[in-house]
Amino acid sequence: MNRAERFFIALANLFPVWVLTGAGLALWKPQTATWFQPDWIPYFLGLIMLSMGLTLSFEDFSRVLKLPKSILLGVGLQYTIMPGLGYALALAFNLPIDFVIGLVLVACCPGGTASNVVCFIARTHVALSVSLTTVSTLLAVLLTPLLTTWWVESISLELTGLKVDVDTLGLLLKTLQVVILPVLFGVFLNHYFHRWVKKIEAYTPFLAVLSIVFIVDFILAAKKDAILEIGASLIGAVVLLHLLGFLLGYILSRLLKFAEKEAQTVSIEVGMQNSGLATELARSNFSSYGLATVPGAISALTHCILGSIAAGLCRWRNAKITTRHR
Repeated sequence: MNRAERFFIALANLFPVWVLTGAGLALWKPQTATWFQPDWIPYFLGLIMLSMGLTLSFEDFSRVLKLPKSILLGVGLQYTIMPGLGYALALAFNLPIDFVIGLVLVACCPGGTASNVVCFIARTHVALSVSLTTVSTLLAVLLTPLLTTWWVESISLELTGLKVDVDTLGLLLKTLQVVILPVLFGVFLNHYFHRWVKKIEAYTPFLAVLSIVFIVDFILAAKKDAILEIGASLIGAVVLLHLLGFLLGYILSRLLKFAEKEAQTVSIEVGMQNSGLATELARSNFSSYGLATVPGAISALTHCILGSIAAGLCRWRNAKITTRHR
């Protein structure tokens, strides 16, 4: 690995810094982020998913067979506990219907690629992290639209007495377009053009990080007034959603006798959602609910901060365990 490659990998590993810095600038000086166009979001999200696909090979999918319990628990929590938490928190905080839709979308999305970076920094089970992200992403094409439809329709009746009609097919097609196709294309390129992919693989994670930052900053800048006006309850709900995801992922894994690093990995995977996907699905499928994109942007900022804290705690605990066993 040459100096340039090491430099770009180091930049990618600093993704919480870029997200926090960009978010601060977007709220302080919105013009630093409003140059970004909303129509660009699916392309940048596709770039993020393509970057993930380039790190995978067809052989990687065989990992699922080697770690069935961990995969089953991680993906199971992703699509059961998290949507349930999203529903409960939306009710508990009495959020407006736009924020409800956005929060439920975040809760129903698969794990994000940022979780793989956090697991790498935390020195947990990186292969398991990639496998969990891959499986939950592939399942998202069906589960995210179906779960979103169910929970949004249920909660809208609960809060307003009126049912929000959800275009389930539209959600499914958009998920297929911006998630599955870029990932599979990346796997295809890695398989048939592996030598070429190896030359750029050190640079693509930072491009994915920049894409996340651009999307998040644009939403924060565009919706600044709404965030400052009604933001406290939404921020509270989003923080609790991710925090409980981290905690439940770890606690349930340990109760089921998973090894320490496996439990840490499941915790990070469950606590970190694909907020960029939630933002794009809100923008393209709930255009009449203009603030539905805001929870996704706040979610990306939140899980980056919590993920960084989790990475530090994991490294500290793993170092302590290693020292104890010497």
